[in-house]
Amino acid sequence: MRPRLVAIVCFPGVQPLDVVGPHEVFVGATRLINARSLTGRSYDVRLVATTPGAVTSESGLSLLAPHPLPRARDIDTLLVPGGDGVLAARTDAALVRFVRRSATAARRVASVCSGTFILAEAGLLDGRTVTTHWRRAAHLQREYPAIDVDPDPIFIHDGAIWTSAGVTSGIDLALAMVEEDHGAEIAQAIARQLVMFLRRPGGQSQFATPVWTAPARHDAVRAAQERINLNPSADHRVDVLAHAVGMSPRHFTRRFVEQTGDSPARYIERVRVERARGMLERDDVGVGVVAQRCGFGTAETMRRAFVRRIGVPPDDYRKRFA
Repeated sequence: MRPRLVAIVCFPGVQPLDVVGPHEVFVGATRLINARSLTGRSYDVRLVATTPGAVTSESGLSLLAPHPLPRARDIDTLLVPGGDGVLAARTDAALVRFVRRSATAARRVASVCSGTFILAEAGLLDGRTVTTHWRRAAHLQREYPAIDVDPDPIFIHDGAIWTSAGVTSGIDLALAMVEEDHGAEIAQAIARQLVMFLRRPGGQSQFATPVWTAPARHDAVRAAQERINLNPSADHRVDVLAHAVGMSPRHFTRRFVEQTGDSPARYIERVRVERARGMLERDDVGVGVVAQRCGFGTAETMRRAFVRRIGVPPDDYRKRFA
């Protein structure tokens, strides 16, 4: 059987791991299929570019993309990586037309990291829920409001369109595609070779740095924010905060949501989770102590907040980031 063509697009300023990670997964799958004489179709992995040749990545590493953009009907899987050069690449009319045509012919089209900007420019993502690197999520949402951007998942599979988070998540994406094509056993074997989880626990929120809400314009709401930020463990019930800034609880809640986009309770939880993350990374104290010092009261309350906010419990977070 003819191998499936996997075309990985390259352009100046591409993120090299977005290219190399998936490349190694698909090539590893092909070696495994051939070594075991399996019946499934292997992969023909090509680095392609609008102008074939050497491409300088965002880190200065030179990649060789020797192949021109293939015919859309020949492609099984199109992979569009991200990188600092993606905003310039989306102005390449030939590249955007190629991506748009490929979506009508290829079995699947995928982006890694900020490659979502190119898929969005090609009009492939309107009305879909997608993900991208957490640093780029707000930018993507502003520029393409018809897209629903979820910054937490490692990858999202929506029909023939796949989108993934930042950098190494391209490996997770490629492993999931191999699993779809050849089953979990083959995908797991490749993951072991790469010293990877087949399914990474948690989402990318656990890796993201804090995204703080800008200080409110309203004096009373800004004063409440400062009060919460300075001492997350204090009593921050709505009636206490409202009294402290001279407002009724109902009026305070309405103004707080207008100014911050969050209810007081959600804002307080976010501040407490970020304070707890710092303590878990730095301080050699028990989870219960962290919960008390950050205002959660009990370790179980903090555990539920961590799972809700970043997808993993505090003990797991500490093991990975302490």
